[in-house]
Amino acid sequence: MKRPSDQDREFTEFVTARRAGLVRVAMLLVSGDLAKAEDVVQAALTRLYLSWSQVRPKTADAYARRCVVNAALDERRSLFRRREQSFAELPDVAAFEEMRSDDEKILALLRTLPAGMRAAVVLRYVEGLSVTETAAAMRCSEGNVKSQSARGLQRLREFFRAHQPNLI
Repeated sequence: MKRPSDQDREFTEFVTARRAGLVRVAMLLVSGDLAKAEDVVQAALTRLYLSWSQVRPKTADAYARRCVVNAALDERRSLFRRREQSFAELPDVAAFEEMRSDDEKILALLRTLPAGMRAAVVLRYVEGLSVTETAAAMRCSEGNVKSQSARGLQRLREFFRAHQPNLI
């Protein structure tokens, strides 16, 4: 039986040598979506690592490809995929106006921001934290908090003006 450190080394060498090819296979399986392909390969490599001690060196490539195929098929069947969908475009104005409350409108506006900006804006202006408190919560510099919150507010203003010109 192999020692755990030997197994980890062998697995790392295998992944280093074969990962790019596995991603290419996954890209074909998920219709060219690189992000999904990366997710599929990550899931496949996790499964492969868990059974690495039982994988024969001669069949490692085939086993890895099979893991990628299985992960791609599982991804297509998952409940998350059926319920959640991402879109490249922002929602139509009509969808924005159909919301029932101000809270839903605020949430929709915040979703238009990248995660870092959204965190800075929410912590500073919704939660009312100081720049120092926000920097500590986000584990970043105070300058980053200032720039992210300023950019976030600017984006929100631009988005709001574009979609609700009558209210300004």
